[in-house]
Amino acid sequence: MVQKYFPFDKNYILEKAQLDNEERMVVYMINFVKAYYQANHNPLGLEDATMITINAHETTYTDRLSEFYKNLAGIYRYKFGDNQLEFLFDGTDHYEKYVKDWKANFKEWLLEFCAKPNFIKAILELTVFYPEDRKALLAGNRMKVFIEQHFALKLYKYKGIVEMKVA
Repeated sequence: MVQKYFPFDKNYILEKAQLDNEERMVVYMINFVKAYYQANHNPLGLEDATMITINAHETTYTDRLSEFYKNLAGIYRYKFGDNQLEFLFDGTDHYEKYVKDWKANFKEWLLEFCAKPNFIKAILELTVFYPEDRKALLAGNRMKVFIEQHFALKLYKYKGIVEMKVA
């Protein structure tokens, strides 16, 4: 990673905090979506083929959701980031504070995302119902479009994050 600014820029510390927690947060997201799906789409707990597959799924980290996680992390830095470190009078480290803030915001966003059926479908498709002999391009693109629509931001590989112009 090439750093363009001074090493104690808030965004570098925040980015490190987000990337260090990627695996745990992706696993949390998968488990959350599975539990949300079961609670809202099968409140009686009936055992059909779909529910048996979801219950039998072993949740592990998957790199198929890595790009989605990194896009969310970038949007968080874009919306809530600046380069000024704040004064912390409670004795905590900036890194610890940013980890705590990021996790809280990530969990809040998951609640919003799960209200959209396409999000739940895409996560389950990329994890529980993902055939190993297939590429994840279509579902990955669906996740990117979901982010762009939800936040009204356009994600570019080289230009970065740009706000969408709405007429």
